[in-house]
Amino acid sequence: MKNQLLCGLFAILAISCAEQPEKKPMYTLFVGTYTDGDSEGIYKFTFDSSTGALTNKNLAAVLPNPSFIKISKDKRNLYAVQETADFDSLGGGVTAFKLKDGQLEHLNSMGTEGKHPCHVALSGDGYLATSNYSGGNVSVFRLGENGELVSNPQTIDHKVLDTSKTSHAHMAKFKENDLFVADLGLDAVKRYSNLNHLFVPSEQASLDLAEGAGPRHFVFGREDKFLYVINELNSTLTVFKQKGDGSYTEIGTQSTLDPEFEGKSYCADIHLSADGKFLYGSNRGENTIVVFAVDSDSGKLSLVGRESVRGDWPRNFALDPSGNFLLVANQRSNNITIYKRDAEKGTLEFLNEIKMSSPVCLEFLD
Repeated sequence: MKNQLLCGLFAILAISCAEQPEKKPMYTLFVGTYTDGDSEGIYKFTFDSSTGALTNKNLAAVLPNPSFIKISKDKRNLYAVQETADFDSLGGGVTAFKLKDGQLEHLNSMGTEGKHPCHVALSGDGYLATSNYSGGNVSVFRLGENGELVSNPQTIDHKVLDTSKTSHAHMAKFKENDLFVADLGLDAVKRYSNLNHLFVPSEQASLDLAEGAGPRHFVFGREDKFLYVINELNSTLTVFKQKGDGSYTEIGTQSTLDPEFEGKSYCADIHLSADGKFLYGSNRGENTIVVFAVDSDSGKLSLVGRESVRGDWPRNFALDPSGNFLLVANQRSNNITIYKRDAEKGTLEFLNEIKMSSPVCLEFLD
């Protein structure tokens, strides 16, 4: 009888445990802002991947205009631009932090040798690049043992590449031995190769886009076979395909806007889902996130739809580590909106929002 009672008790406990919903993890989110209003720098939140709730807002670091932030792959460091023109006599700055127990500890700051740095990129093997928008150049720093910035960066000057245009370096990305740089003013993605710790023009030195396109951000497809560039000025998305020799050639361009939209709009950010099936882009003006399905073989895009950001001027957005949510930083309406993402269809469903002064960059730690 006693054994029967024990067996029954274990059975009840097993059923009870089985009925418990799976507890999904909590993630740490850092938010970069513009500090010409109520924001003071970089903020930290807790994101609940069970509910989509964003809570526990804390000021992580006081810094002027940390408009773009990036966390190293090993999670030991966070880097932030200071998008100003007066860090020193040459322009803006970049700051290195140590990440310890989710907190930011300042390591050092240096000038980027160009005005208004708006993007920071990491190579994963000791290099950091800042894209200096008004400076029209890119600065490549070496990183020290603890992730600190090493002085005397290499400065790659885009102003001399085309004197008929005004260079605006907007994003850089390291890819194996190369460095790709989107220059909005030159209507091109420039490509450099690391030669004895010096980045020099690659054999394919420039991926040219349509006149007036204004390439802003880009993302590589799976296995780097495709490159997707979002163009700020003409609100388009351009697809490049990699050839056998490693060079890229354009295979198509399409609008990010609804054909019935008649106002002014400017693209900002672009992200690919982890499985490579869906591509997302933000439209500032139309104030939407546009969704495309990606053909894995051809790389070509087909429109899924678009979702209102329920705010104004979606400068940056991010997919959470689970891939089940998408968060949007609406700069002018001072809010972050949160969407549930359908991983099979790519579509977005609005969940909630929080108030946040001038949010412009979202970066998950986990």
